[in-house]
Amino acid sequence: MKKIYSANDLIEAQIVLNLLEHAFIPARLFNQYAQGAAGDIPFVHAYPEVWIIRDEDYERSKRVVQSYEQATAKTSNIYCQQCGEENPANFQLCWKCDAGLE
Repeated sequence: MKKIYSANDLIEAQIVLNLLEHAFIPARLFNQYAQGAAGDIPFVHAYPEVWIIRDEDYERSKRVVQSYEQATAKTSNIYCQQCGEENPANFQLCWKCDAGLE
């Protein structure tokens, strides 16, 4: 096992974990309950961490993490081709009809 990512918060760690799982890279989340102990232990030891299970996935998982870190936030809107509903550009499915937006 190798640590691939140290997150600022649990939400960010879960996003990276989900991206790795979608890339078929088995990974685990550690320190998900450690943030409550941040005053008793050094804060860097309380950061949520994502570890990959197979060492041979390290290079591929680094690319997934780099892609996540370099992604820009989309603030525009797109329209669903199926129902015409307006959705934020970062949605992958229409919130109204669940059709794919990509």
